[in-house]
Amino acid sequence: MGTNEDRDAGVHTLPLTVEYGGRTITITPTVVETERGLVLIDVGPSGGLEGLKTHLTSLGYDLTDIWLVLLTHHDGDHAGGLAQLLERVDAVVATHREEAPYVRGDRMPIKSDGDRYPPVSVDLELTDGVRIPTLAGPMECVPTPGHTPGHLSIHLPEGNLLVAGDALVGDGDDPLSGPKPEFTPDMDRALESVSQLAALEIDHVVCFHGGYVDHGSEQIREIVDSNTGDDR
Repeated sequence: MGTNEDRDAGVHTLPLTVEYGGRTITITPTVVETERGLVLIDVGPSGGLEGLKTHLTSLGYDLTDIWLVLLTHHDGDHAGGLAQLLERVDAVVATHREEAPYVRGDRMPIKSDGDRYPPVSVDLELTDGVRIPTLAGPMECVPTPGHTPGHLSIHLPEGNLLVAGDALVGDGDDPLSGPKPEFTPDMDRALESVSQLAALEIDHVVCFHGGYVDHGSEQIREIVDSNTGDDR
């Protein structure tokens, strides 16, 4: 995803290779087209802005076409570049209400070592079941807590597409895996969230870590079964 196969659907992955936490990582922000402009799902850390701009230019857009930034959660590799983006873009910021205190600076990020990215105001504190109209059909915000308290995944049912944030990852030995335990404070809750995702109609997934994965509900159910001892 990121070229022809997702342009027709109005969903575009924007893979970036950036420096974060003293190492080089590849991440996958995503934009979804709407009648108002672009919804950006996760920004990435500070330093990724020019990469985002380059991707958008190739799609015929500019940073200023972003009208809504939707954060799946508050971790620095997802939200750290937000303040930098808002210096150049007048966009609405939305995240789950459980994530908002960490984004706006009321609380330190859970996985912080005492340092943090610049706080940013949150304009919309989302609750369960919020839908956003897009050119790819309704975009549903699905609570998937565990990796963080208010982690969101984004489901686009018309294309059976899931933008998973860190609820699922695609950069491990398997094509699609559950959240990484070393970065997931409440693994039991995170696996419950994966179980809820397994009940959705999903044909393909975009993972922030791993990008586009051509696997869906069947693979997600296998993840659940492998973590519960259920051999069905």
